[in-house]
Amino acid sequence: MEKCYHVDFDDTHGASYAILPGDPGRVEKIAAFLENPRFYHRNREYTAYLGELAGKTVMVMSTGMGGPSTAIAVEELFQTGVKNFIRVGTCGGMAVPVTGGDVVIATGAIRMEGTTKEYVPIEFPAVANIDITNALVEAAKNLGVRRHAGIVQCKDSFYGQHSPGRMPAGYELRDKWEAWIKAGCLASEMESSTLYIVSQILGARAGCVLNVVWNQERERQGLDNPHCHDTSPAIKTAVEALRILIEREG
Repeated sequence: MEKCYHVDFDDTHGASYAILPGDPGRVEKIAAFLENPRFYHRNREYTAYLGELAGKTVMVMSTGMGGPSTAIAVEELFQTGVKNFIRVGTCGGMAVPVTGGDVVIATGAIRMEGTTKEYVPIEFPAVANIDITNALVEAAKNLGVRRHAGIVQCKDSFYGQHSPGRMPAGYELRDKWEAWIKAGCLASEMESSTLYIVSQILGARAGCVLNVVWNQERERQGLDNPHCHDTSPAIKTAVEALRILIEREG
């Protein structure tokens, strides 16, 4: 096949599994948890490494921030033979029990972003693949990682969340934020719903595990609110989940 336009590589890498951080700077760190990690390619926001896990080739590739670049990454990786995706990212807690340093396994995502509306009407849910989700939960349990599994909010505007008062649409942002919390939403991030919808339409499998950096609701309520930028627990959970899947499915 010809090289895909944005990632700038073809299907000769041989990977059917991929771990997807948003940050290009996190790719090498994740790849170090694989066997024989090696740089593969870099173009635009897409930095890719390859490695092996349980006898299978695994790619680690950044998606950049937000829905549009994530959709392109999944579309083009699928064209090159990748059928299984695990996003490893960061999030801000929303539910009070979710604290910095925990991991959140996103079983589904609120589609408060624009990319997936150009794929399927908004009534269609953004849901993780059950096999990958179960493997993530099992992996986190095996590793002794403090974990939460449930719904996350996926948004387009980082500053719309953190500074809604200066936004002309702030009334809507604040009201919906309160609605998501009342409904039991665990955390907020920016890529999961796009990953889930695009994967669903392509016929791929996808899951997501997130490091909780902090929780602004705990801050607002004057509760203990540790900040944690160490993504190692989420990375180890994703790698162990892939190992479980590969060994279980052959």
